[in-house]
Amino acid sequence: MNKYTLSFVFFLFCLTAVHPQNMNFEFDYAQFGYDSLSNYVEFYYSFDQSCLQFIDTDTTDYVEGILHIEVSDSTSGEDIIDRQWMISNVIRDTLGMNRSLIGVVGFIIDKGSYKVVVTGSDANNLSNKRVINEYFTVRPFLNLNTAISDLQLASNIIPQSDNTSSIFYKNTFEVTPMPASICGENQPVLFYYSELYNLQSNPSQDDLRLDELVINSRGQVVSSKAKKINKLVDSRVEVGMVKVHKLPTDTYRLLIDLIDSTANYGVSSSKRFFVYNPSIMPADSFQTTVSPVLSTTFGAMSEEEIDDLFAKSKYIATEPELNQYKSLSTLEAKREFIYQFWKTRDENTSNPKRSYQNYMRRIDESNDRFSAMGKEGWKTDRGRVFLVYGEPSEIDRHPNETDTRPYVIWIYESIEGGVLFVFGDLTGFSDYQLLHSTKRGELRDDSWRRRIAVH
Repeated sequence: MNKYTLSFVFFLFCLTAVHPQNMNFEFDYAQFGYDSLSNYVEFYYSFDQSCLQFIDTDTTDYVEGILHIEVSDSTSGEDIIDRQWMISNVIRDTLGMNRSLIGVVGFIIDKGSYKVVVTGSDANNLSNKRVINEYFTVRPFLNLNTAISDLQLASNIIPQSDNTSSIFYKNTFEVTPMPASICGENQPVLFYYSELYNLQSNPSQDDLRLDELVINSRGQVVSSKAKKINKLVDSRVEVGMVKVHKLPTDTYRLLIDLIDSTANYGVSSSKRFFVYNPSIMPADSFQTTVSPVLSTTFGAMSEEEIDDLFAKSKYIATEPELNQYKSLSTLEAKREFIYQFWKTRDENTSNPKRSYQNYMRRIDESNDRFSAMGKEGWKTDRGRVFLVYGEPSEIDRHPNETDTRPYVIWIYESIEGGVLFVFGDLTGFSDYQLLHSTKRGELRDDSWRRRIAVH
């Protein structure tokens, strides 16, 4: 660099120091398991020091930023967190101005839906600030099912770190967050940190499979790999890295799937990031377009497993869906169908009972409660009603009437102003059959008592 270039660079630095740019402040967050009622939520931040006013004193040169985090209940508006921190740094040379001030703060937050407002401002020029609004939901990871935490993107991860005093130290790793989520020429490797929970919750003895996929903005998988996860421990840390130096400039999504193919169960966690590599040209010939189904638990199922799953799902399928599935003849088509079938229902937040995980949980529960005469619980009349409508508001049991066979009445107060289902044990082997219901579209027989009468 010649003296004229050096002088120009110094002029730009002085100009920036006197007249700071608009605030370049970034923010990100990730949730990790804490207990059965809450998660530990980490908030990551970064201040671009060149955007902060440079304070020159006789003894010290420094910059100062103010971090303000406000978390409120998105339903009631009640403030849960309202905290402010002064972030300062001593500047010893011009190179120091090119570094970002990066940090992390964390809170234990109970189950619920929240709004977070994060403000990064210049402590010496309060009008120079950036305000970021986000919404997030806390669903505790430490419950009865296998789960995976949020993904924390990092610029570096040091395993078995001795730097236990670092604010970035956790579970023997020193994890330097990357709040801007930008990598490429200046950051050729992207690191990530995650935690796996409840690995031993499923009775299956088989190993789990952990898939790592990187997907570009057009839905193309640009890299993928898989590994086995044993169940010797119930929880573990999983870290990884993605080489991005050959990826063209684009927005990408890192997707991590934890799949138990034996139990037809899988969980995912994903994070968006941006790659800036102006010297790399896109090469579609090296990219493979695949259906998103391959990155879900359905992508690991055999045709027999898919058929069995749809048989269990048919209670909530429409007539066109039933006919469409009957016409499918290939495994790929059936996987795609079942993926779209459950994706549509998972996205319908007005009926959470119809989500895949809730429905499959009720399959297991119906098998435990309603199996009879060698028949799985979900195949019985009570199992079907339980799957479609959920737990009744009230159950009226009549096991020992002198003039009738055993029968039960399920009452649903929240459906159509109140409906009931009557089941009778006509065989004496606890196989309760639906005799009558006041629910529209269900079997109605106002003379149902004659079917259970003992003559």
